[in-house]
Amino acid sequence: MNQLLKYALVLLFFIPFFGEAHIPNQSYVYLRIYENDGIEGRWELNINEINKVFNLQLDKNTSLEELQPYIKDIQAYLMKNTSFKSVYGEHPIVLKDVDLLNVSLGNYLLVKFDLQNTEVLPDDLDVHYSAVFEKDYTHRGFLIIEYNWKAGIINNEANISLTFTPNDTDETLSVTDVSVWNGFMAMIKQGIWHIWIGLDHILFLLALILPSVVRRRQEDSVTSTSKGASIWQPVARFKPAFLYILKVVTFFTIAHTITLSLASLELVSLPSRIVESIIAFSIGLAAFHNIRPIFKGKDWLIAFVFGLFHGFGFASVLSDLGLTNEFLTLSLLGFNVGVEIGQVVIIALIFPILYFLRKSKLYPKILFYGSIILIIVSLYWCVERIFDIELGVYDYVKMRIRDLAVYLGLWE
Repeated sequence: MNQLLKYALVLLFFIPFFGEAHIPNQSYVYLRIYENDGIEGRWELNINEINKVFNLQLDKNTSLEELQPYIKDIQAYLMKNTSFKSVYGEHPIVLKDVDLLNVSLGNYLLVKFDLQNTEVLPDDLDVHYSAVFEKDYTHRGFLIIEYNWKAGIINNEANISLTFTPNDTDETLSVTDVSVWNGFMAMIKQGIWHIWIGLDHILFLLALILPSVVRRRQEDSVTSTSKGASIWQPVARFKPAFLYILKVVTFFTIAHTITLSLASLELVSLPSRIVESIIAFSIGLAAFHNIRPIFKGKDWLIAFVFGLFHGFGFASVLSDLGLTNEFLTLSLLGFNVGVEIGQVVIIALIFPILYFLRKSKLYPKILFYGSIILIIVSLYWCVERIFDIELGVYDYVKMRIRDLAVYLGLWE
């Protein structure tokens, strides 16, 4: 059991280096469908994804001029991994000009194109999209119909029509039929996905969940130890403890819903750098609260206060990627429902394990050392985000893991 605990703690420490919070790992295909002039579109690919595909180290704010040496290769790559066909046969892609979209999460390269053989619009369009998947299994591709008068879509930048994954690279787009329900369900899926890939959100939840199966005794009646072994007692029953952590996370949800809505409505705005730094800090403070209580018996207060800033983090993703439109209310509702579902799933997976271990002599160590590791991770992210620097730990660990994988024959 001691050996298992060591492995678990080591894995927890390295989690932040296997992924990066709030780094876009999504790409987009936008289509504008005209009754008499056919179909035109564009790809939107983040600089971070370009780095993955072509093994580059471009800065996230790389200019269009700096991208010029790679434009032709990027265009060829996108054409190789995208295709359109219908009952009328193939619809060849004809490349047009390129542009750059400047957002705080990192610039997006816009590669524009026309589809041939669309003088007569098909009712359905078979779309293949597989870009970036070979480099990042967590990557997701989205197809959005930006304009289609025939279907009543004007200047839409939010309702996702198709979602592409490594296991699902071929989808059929209905050109003449649009369902608000499909858009709503797409936003729910996006909310679920974002909470699952948002490591800073997950680690904050973990800091809140760790003490959920134990209760702190009155410190004046016990002799505390360096690892806190004598100041914790396990909860007696599963249901009250589970409902308590759901209550805490519900306050987190209420808070991030408030600020996500305010930011999406452009009523309140905070610099992304400040928001991301505070989110990183929230992980460390919540973990420190597990070791030395700041608000005794009021874990919900930490969840609510910092949940406000996590909401701004969610909003920065939505706004920077242009996911706002006339269906804003449904988009926000769907996204929040998805985030809540994602959070409940995380709790449902972690809580029973912690409950099973709560009476073990190891649990105080899990709580203590787990919180220490979360504090270290928090400080690491704080330094990077506050000073806008790369400390290089992530790249170093990634290279060492890759070297090990090559040595074991798992990587070519």
